[in-house]
Amino acid sequence: MTRKHIVWHPSAVNKKDRQKLNNHKSCALWFTGFSGSGKSTIANELDTQLHTMGIRSYVLDGDNIRHGLNKGLGFTAEDRIENIRRVGEAAKLFVDSGQIVITAFISPFREDRQRVRQLFEEGEFFEVYIDCPLDICEERDPKGLYRKARNGEIRDFTGIDSPYEPPVNPDLTIQTENRTVTESASLLIRYLEEKGII
Repeated sequence: MTRKHIVWHPSAVNKKDRQKLNNHKSCALWFTGFSGSGKSTIANELDTQLHTMGIRSYVLDGDNIRHGLNKGLGFTAEDRIENIRRVGEAAKLFVDSGQIVITAFISPFREDRQRVRQLFEEGEFFEVYIDCPLDICEERDPKGLYRKARNGEIRDFTGIDSPYEPPVNPDLTIQTENRTVTESASLLIRYLEEKGII
């Protein structure tokens, strides 16, 4: 069957209906940064704070997604592109469902992040640069991945033998070298309030 026979079926309940029910808008907070920069930790703290406030949110975490939806993908440039494409499509569905979706992926390439941004309406996608120097990330190394990459056990590891392209003009930058997880999440809450999402 070719794609021309696939028809989009509009939902009887739309995004605005769901946002009205939730009493807040929906959006994607797209975290990008080196492994060990704090993306997942901050994402989960933010999710916890939003939950406490009665805000509907969900975290799409890089490792978790590779256990299921993207478990067949490796870490070649092509697989990284497809990984981010799929996550972008999943994030769009969460936004359509009226939730705030927080994605925690290295997503090293600017072009891929821009491609995802284009999936969303204006004011629904916010690129959040979780900025931490590579040497600090490597010093933290919570999963032991940098050590394995330096020992040649992992190939194509971002920051070691695969490039990372930092955002040129992110919507928000959070420098985690000297900021706590709670402070970082609180900064994001204030940002969402300023943007009229919550």
